[in-house]
Amino acid sequence: MSKTRAVKLSDAEIRRQAADVAVHDLRDPRHPGLYLRFGKDRQRGSWYLVKGKAWKHLARWPELSAAAIVAELPALRQRLLHDPEAAVAVGQLATCGQLIDWYGERMSLDRSLSAKRKAGAKSAIKCHLKPRLEHIPLRDLTAAVLDRELMWPCQQGLSLSYVHQLFVLLVVAFLQASKLGLIDKNPMAEMKFVDFTKARIMPKAARLRGGHLAEVVPMLAGLFESQPGESMLALMMLCHGTRVGETRMARWSDISIPDGEWFIPAENTKTRTEHRVPLTAQAKALMARYRAIQLARGYEGIYLFPSRRGRVLSEGQASAVFTRIGQGAWTSHDLRKVARTAWTDLGIDGHIGEMLLNHSLGKIASTYINTQARAQRLAALEKWHNWLDERGLNAIHNLTDTQYEDSQNPAKATNGEGCEPVSNIVNGEVSKA
Repeated sequence: MSKTRAVKLSDAEIRRQAADVAVHDLRDPRHPGLYLRFGKDRQRGSWYLVKGKAWKHLARWPELSAAAIVAELPALRQRLLHDPEAAVAVGQLATCGQLIDWYGERMSLDRSLSAKRKAGAKSAIKCHLKPRLEHIPLRDLTAAVLDRELMWPCQQGLSLSYVHQLFVLLVVAFLQASKLGLIDKNPMAEMKFVDFTKARIMPKAARLRGGHLAEVVPMLAGLFESQPGESMLALMMLCHGTRVGETRMARWSDISIPDGEWFIPAENTKTRTEHRVPLTAQAKALMARYRAIQLARGYEGIYLFPSRRGRVLSEGQASAVFTRIGQGAWTSHDLRKVARTAWTDLGIDGHIGEMLLNHSLGKIASTYINTQARAQRLAALEKWHNWLDERGLNAIHNLTDTQYEDSQNPAKATNGEGCEPVSNIVNGEVSKA
C-alpha cells in the first residue's frame, strides 16, 4: 500500500490523516508537486515542492498553514522557472493575518509595554487590521492594496490620528518580522503615511482654558465636601499636570509630605521613567486634608483613589469620574493641557514645563542635561498654585498666611526662579512616523 495519499489539502484534513500511521506523505491533485511529509510525532510536518527526484523544502507545518503555502505556490514556481537552483524556502508568515496575529501575541507578552497600550493594540488588531487584511498574501500587499483595503475605508469613519496609529502599528509589525527573518521581504519598507493622504493631523482643540478655571476650581471646591475622591483626582491633575493613569494609581507610600515629594514609579508612567513631583505648601495642605477625610470615613488603605472594593480606581472608573464632573464640556486630559498652557502664560520656562509633564527628552537633551532641576520645578509650581489660589484653590487647602511662612513657600511670586529661558529640546506626547 502506498505511503502517499491524495487529499484536498487543508489543516483540518492534515490533522485527520495524521491519525493514520500508515500515511507518510500527503499530496493534492489540484497542486501538482506540493507534498506534506509528516514528522515522527505526527503533529508536525514539512512542506516540499517535488520536481522529478528533487524534493525542495519549503516550510514547516503547522507554522505555515495549508492555505498559506498554497497562496505562495505561484511565486515559488515562477522563481524556479527563472532559476531551477533558486532557494525556495519561505518564511513562517505568508499572509497579513498571520503576521498581525504573531505581532499581537508578541505585544501581549512584552513587559515593557503598559496594559493600556497592549489593550489599545489588541483592539486595533481585532476591530480593524484583522478584518480588513487577514486573507491578503504578503506577496500581494502593495500600497494600492493597503489603500483600498484599509487606509481609505478607515479614514471615512475614524479620526485621521487613529488611522495613523493603525498604520504605525502595521509598519512596526512588518519591520519586526523582517528583522527576525520571518518574512522574505518587507512590503511596507518604503511606505509612508503621506503616501495615502496629504491631510494634516491637527491637535484637538483645548476645551478648557485659563479663563474657565475661575468657575472650575470653585466647582471642585464645592465637590470636595460631598465627593472628595472625585474632586481630589481632578485637583491633583490640575495642580501638577499629571496624566490620569499615573494619578489614579497614586499610593500614600509614594507621597512624603515632610520631604515635599510625590514619587511616581516608572511602571505607572507613559514614558516608563520614574517621575518625582515637588510638592508646594498648598499641595501638602491639600493632601493632608484629603487624608484626614479618608481616615474620618474609615478608609486606612494604601491608595489615594480606591474603588468601592478597595482596589485602585480602574481606568474606566476614572473616565467615568470626569464624565460626571466635566459634564461633556472637558475631559481629564484638558486639565493637563490647561496647566501646560497656563505655565507658558505665567512665564515658566518651556523646558521646565516639559519636565513637569514628564515628557520624554530629545536625544540631545538626554545626553547633555543631567539634572531634574527640582528647585526650578518647585518654583514653577509655586507660581502656578499661587495663581490658582486667586481662582479659589485657597478655599480648599485652607492654608493661612502664617502657614505659608512656616513652610518657607511664600504665597507671592518667586522672583521668576525657574522662568528664565532654557533651550526647549523636548519631545511631546505625539510621535510622527
